[in-house]
Amino acid sequence: MKGGKSKVQSNKADSKLAVKKGAVKGGGKKSAKAEKDPNKPKRPPSAFFVFMEEFRQEYKEKHPKNKSVSVVGKAAGVKWKSLSNDEKSPYMETSEKRKEDYEKRMDDYNKKMAGASAVEEEEEVVEEEEDKKADQVNDEAEEDDDEGSEEEEDDD
Repeated sequence: MKGGKSKVQSNKADSKLAVKKGAVKGGGKKSAKAEKDPNKPKRPPSAFFVFMEEFRQEYKEKHPKNKSVSVVGKAAGVKWKSLSNDEKSPYMETSEKRKEDYEKRMDDYNKKMAGASAVEEEEEVVEEEEDKKADQVNDEAEEDDDEGSEEEEDDD
């Protein structure tokens, strides 16, 4: 008997899960991600990642058979923690330089985007004005049609 009940209970649980999964897939609360601009500059690496670039090369030379990324990452973390602030300073300086370069590239990128968005806004304004003119012409044509139908009603 217990076996029968557990099957029934699992079927109920499965049906509840299926409903929940369907609701999420069907366009629930999650919205679509905005597309990333391929021209946008990448963020600069932190001092640790600058250190990792160098450490990976050294580690691969010492351990050529190791292909596990996690082992390399763990070893780098242990090594980074053991470094003193003086030993970390070259990586921090490199990171700061890259951050400054990134900020310059982002300023340039934002200026380009602002210029491009201004052009797009102007185009939208022109399109809206054209649409308004077309609507006015259509409204006048409809008024002419309405006046003609009123005259016909008076003749009856």
